[in-house]
Amino acid sequence: MRTPYGAECPFYYADYYRGRETQACRLIERTPGGGRWKPFLCATCPVPRIVQANACPHLALEARVRKTWLGLREQVRVYAVCTLRLVEVERPEIGCGECHLHRPLSPDPG
Repeated sequence: MRTPYGAECPFYYADYYRGRETQACRLIERTPGGGRWKPFLCATCPVPRIVQANACPHLALEARVRKTWLGLREQVRVYAVCTLRLVEVERPEIGCGECHLHRPLSPDPG
């Protein structure tokens, strides 16, 4: 679904049917201690870019709302884990670097 800031995000949810005004981030909701989501957090959220860059089925994401070092602003922090190797992924846009080695090659078309 498209976020209020125009990015496609599989975790963003909105429902305006028959007068409802429901918006939510399902990723932050399902993360224990994820914090309170607000629509303005979608403007700088890295999750849509991560999902677009890395389609690995073994990448598990968690997101938490954190205050910046001055405590004046809030932003989304992402924690990623490879469920195949059970390691923390430092750069979720790229992945762990091992999963692509285990994917079967597509058959030769010719």
